[in-house]
Amino acid sequence: MKTHRSVRWLVFAVMMLSLAATTFGQISVGISVRVAPPALPVYTQPVAPGPGHMWTPGYWAWNDDAGYYWVPGTWVVAPVGLLWTPGYWGFSEGVYGWHRGYWGPHIGFYGGVNYGFGYGGVGFAGGEWRGRSFYYNRSVTNVTNVTTVYNKTVIVNENHVAFNGGEGGIAARPTHEEEIAEHDHHREPLASQTHHEHMASQNKQNFASANHGRPAIAATAKPGAFSGKGVVAAKSAGARYKAPAMSPKQARGPSTPATKHASSPATANNKGKPANHASTASNKNNADGNKANSSHPNKPNNKAQTTAHSNETAKTSSPAPHSSHPSSQPHQSAPKSGPTVNPVAQHQSTPKPAPQQPSAPKGTPKHGKGR
Repeated sequence: MKTHRSVRWLVFAVMMLSLAATTFGQISVGISVRVAPPALPVYTQPVAPGPGHMWTPGYWAWNDDAGYYWVPGTWVVAPVGLLWTPGYWGFSEGVYGWHRGYWGPHIGFYGGVNYGFGYGGVGFAGGEWRGRSFYYNRSVTNVTNVTTVYNKTVIVNENHVAFNGGEGGIAARPTHEEEIAEHDHHREPLASQTHHEHMASQNKQNFASANHGRPAIAATAKPGAFSGKGVVAAKSAGARYKAPAMSPKQARGPSTPATKHASSPATANNKGKPANHASTASNKNNADGNKANSSHPNKPNNKAQTTAHSNETAKTSSPAPHSSHPSSQPHQSAPKSGPTVNPVAQHQSTPKPAPQQPSAPKGTPKHGKGR
């Protein structure tokens, strides 16, 4: 009897371990693409609108009709006590899968992508919750009208790669803390974030095919506000832009079931072709695509602080292609990536867990107020 029980427990343990591994790898991937996203543009962070706002870095999202488009970084009113883990693109099995972003009590793995402004590839150095108040680290965030602040030096690594794994990608795997964070209770992106991504998909100038990696609207002070005060243009592209060798429809890979992990919208699947106006279009979700990584080493736009990206504000009113976003938005996490690394770091077949990754490229570290 004892032997029988031992065998049963052993089988049960093995099943649980297998399930955990599967969950980690498939937790939030919604779409896959056969071409890599462009490098993250260099830009300056707009001033925070006020207390309680948290920075959500920009990223490259996907549209089946027109390819990658930039979703500007923006400030959102954060759920009390929760932190934002950005989405990221991860390479596996020949495709780049989108791992959607989510809200949770701890920062999880985001591919080692260096989104800047506190998101240097591992964890978040831009601020912290103290009770019901959020305190900002002024060395990497652009805040001027809040009193809940502190100063802590952060090493800024100049790396604009927007994906994890594969050739030229970031070689990072989840740390022990990030793996634990994967099992926290996560929340979907806010409605304001989903709307923000959708609006970005409607502006033709946000598409990489038009801006060549240097979007005119790189960041905004408020979600969905793409003109007027608070809009910042990219100072430069993060690297030389290379146009894909195949059309968006050829590049699109199979979709993977999205998971309950909160995710940021990252793909806008349009059925229609790019439209000529920035109006909202009804969206059809292809698997969730979401915010592809997209912030970079940037420094705050403060007088007292400079960001690694000094960008100029720009207004864009060009029309954009219609597209729909993915339904769920859990950090489009493809097989929820796996790699973790302390350094910084960022389609078509379904992504699988734990991609192979070369050693992560590191930029020249420098102490600074950005990122």
